Amino acid sequence: MSREHRETVSIKTAVITVSTTRTEKTDLSGKIITEAFEQAGIPIVSAVIVKDDISDIRSAVLSALDQANCIVVNGGTGLTHDDCTIEAVSPLFIKTMDGFGELFRQKSYAQVGNAVILSRAAAGINKGRVIFCIPGSPKAVKLATEEIIIPEITHILTHANQ
Repeated sequence: MSREHRETVSIKTAVITVSTTRTEKTDLSGKIITEAFEQAGIPIVSAVIVKDDISDIRSAVLSALDQANCIVVNGGTGLTHDDCTIEAVSPLFIKTMDGFGELFRQKSYAQVGNAVILSRAAAGINKGRVIFCIPGSPKAVKLATEEIIIPEITHILTHANQ
């Protein structure tokens, strides 16, 4: 293993958009994630849209875990009454990656200032696979995907599978 603890890992990504209003045509955030991964040479094995519902979100993540080792859930991470992504997904974390949310909020501060405290971005590991929960705004998705997730995904999965 290299000094950086990165090994060759076959990465397969699933994208889950949480929204009661977006459709395949209007899901700009899902498209941003998909295009970023494809440009990085990382295949997308599934992309779905689910409504803001704990059981629907959890079911989509469990299904994605059967197909992918990198799951990116966007949307539903805020504080409104219907935001329930974190409640749906965090029970699936065997280990949490607190640094992901911390780094995301640190980088987001330049875009949104103090409003960054409304973000509950989170990530965790489930049986060697990683699940990211990120806000659904296009700017947040672009930042999380291009500046954090893609650059570190091989490193994360290397450690998650040791």
